[in-house]
Amino acid sequence: MGVHYVLDTADVPEGGHAVVQVEGREIGIFRINGEFYALHNSCPHQGAPMCAGHVSGTNLPSGVYEYEYRRKGEILRCPWHGWEFDIRTGKSLFSERTRVKTYELEVADGKIGVVLGK
Repeated sequence: MGVHYVLDTADVPEGGHAVVQVEGREIGIFRINGEFYALHNSCPHQGAPMCAGHVSGTNLPSGVYEYEYRRKGEILRCPWHGWEFDIRTGKSLFSERTRVKTYELEVADGKIGVVLGK
């Protein structure tokens, strides 16, 4: 339980990510618009390494023959089957019941800490 400082903020470039180990958990830390987010590095479908997936945006619901691409850099696509998840919340884009576990982060003095046991 507690905060486990794992990286310097400079270790995660804007739009990038890093994978860390914390108490036997593999966690991906992402940086989007200067904010940090943490996801468990395992797809809830079949356990694929989520952080090996492509980070992109997605098409929003729109009219016939219309494509509205938004949320660039906020969506993580599973590398095995293409399931899409919101990096900020861990929620899937296709079901309210499916999500990747998220972790709270604490950023202080240029260090990123993963909060466990809260």
